[in-house]
Parts: sequence; C-alpha cells; structure tokens
Amino acid sequence: MAKDLFYSLDLNLLRTFLVLSQELNMRKASQRLFVSQPAISQALQKLRHHFDDELFVKVPSGLEATHFANELAERITPHLDGLASALNTSQAFDPSLYDSKIKIALSPMVLACLSGTLFHQLREQAPLAEIEMVGWTHNTLDEINKGDVLLGVNYDVNAPKGIYLNHLIDLKARVFVRKDHPIQKKVAEPIDFDGYEIASFINPGWNDRHSIAERIMLSQGLQTRVGFRSEMIIAIIDVVQHTDMFMPHSNLFPIDLYPQLRAIDIIVDDENFQNGVFSQYHLKNRNNPLIHWLNSEIQSALEFQANKVDSTLAI
Repeated sequence: MAKDLFYSLDLNLLRTFLVLSQELNMRKASQRLFVSQPAISQALQKLRHHFDDELFVKVPSGLEATHFANELAERITPHLDGLASALNTSQAFDPSLYDSKIKIALSPMVLACLSGTLFHQLREQAPLAEIEMVGWTHNTLDEINKGDVLLGVNYDVNAPKGIYLNHLIDLKARVFVRKDHPIQKKVAEPIDFDGYEIASFINPGWNDRHSIAERIMLSQGLQTRVGFRSEMIIAIIDVVQHTDMFMPHSNLFPIDLYPQLRAIDIIVDDENFQNGVFSQYHLKNRNNPLIHWLNSEIQSALEFQANKVDSTLAI
C-alpha cells in the first residue's frame, strides 16, 4: 500500500517548506518563522525523509530547490494561501456587514448621558444592525449569562463567575447644584456639603442599597442624609434646581444642556475622587471581534463625552 503523504505529515512542516522555497535561505526562513536555524535544519531533514527527496541543496547564494521541490511548492501554495486567508478572515470583523441585533444594557448614569451619541456612532459604522439599548436592571447580569444581553456597561458591580469585566474609563466625581446654591466653590471637599441633603441617582446593582456620597460623608463624621432618590435623571434635576440638595454624578453629565445647574469638582482626602466604568460580558465572548469593536466604540464615546464636558467647563 502506498504511503499517504498527507495524513502522515505534520502540516507545520509544510509551512516551513513553503517559506524555505520562497526565501531559499535558512537564516531568513528562521526569522520569518520566529524559530532558530537548527530548528529549520531539523524540519528540513524530516521533509527530506518524508518526500524522499533532497528538496533544497546548498549553493553559494544560499539554497536551490530541486525539481520536485519546485513542483511541490507550485501545487500546494494556492491551498496554503487559501487556508491562511480563511483563518485570518475568521478573525476580522467588518461592522458594515453585521446585520443582527446588538443589545446593550447601560447603567442609568451612562444611558442618560450617552445613549444618543453612542447610537449614532454605532449606526454610522453598522447601518444594517438592529441596535437596542436598555437600562441596566437587577437582572442584567443574569441576562448576560443567558445570552439575552450581549454586553453591559456599569460601574464595578459584583459580577458572578462567568462574567468578564473590561475597564473602559475612570470618571471624575462631580457634584451638581442649582446655579445660585450657597456653595459657590468650583472645587470642594465633603466638609463643604456638611448638612446639605443628597439627591441620589440610583444605579441598580451598584448603589441601590445606599448612596456612595452619603457613605463618604458619614465616614468623615459629617452630617447628611438622602433627601431624594430616583433612577430618572430628569426627576433629580428638577428637585436639585428647586432646593439646596446636591446631585453626585461625574464628568460624564452634560452640564451644557442644563444652564440652571452648576458643576463642582470633588476632592476626597486631597485627591480627585474617581469611579471606574466597565463593560461586562460573558467569558465565552472574551475573544469575540464584535465585543472588541463594541468595547472600542463605547470607550471612545465615553472619552469623547467626558472630554467635551471638561472642555465646556474650562471655557
């Protein structure tokens, strides 16, 4: 029975053979394949034994292919090129060709400040996709686990096993008060808000049991309490602009749209207080090119919005 030259061959050797046939130089072949020259020599010995042919002979300029090697290279090159193309293409992602649903769960903090910008950014690149943005709820992590939601965006929530967290941006803590609020500072410390009530923005899964601002104030021995809580940013804005309450948020909040409010940066223990924003998705999607693209676009949108707001306040 004739020897099966395909199934009895380590296909890595074919790649070595093809590079050798192109370079006709052991040193250059080793550089392209990121292996040592002795490894190339060993591979060539195995190839010679397998095909029962010298394949390449030494000449002053390097190597010269035998007649058999030239014919073999000509026959297999289209197939190996096609295999390389198929493997590389499987890793590529063209959002303009994507025509399925993209369901993203955004925390109320992000949804209220970024939904329009992010939608237009995604739609411009993926015009065929059905883009669905929903608010983050207590069930979002379970929905990500089940595959009902592709990706979520929130602060550093307590994610269960199987959910991967990817850091997107650190947002600066910022407080918003009515234009004529008694506190007139542009940069303040927790002690400056001693005695003032908090209008707390509820972010499910992160601060639904307590206000982060209240916890910071109490840890420093200051008097405060939550006077109003809501997931609806408009409701909080309405309360803040008619009271002395303050709304903790971040440099993501589009202050330019609310001229009746004023922004105050926050220093805690001599440092700018920050919170990280993360994307959350199933571990099985960690290498999914669609997820990589979404992460990049969401991060870009977050950075653009935060920089835009900071630039507005700097004027």
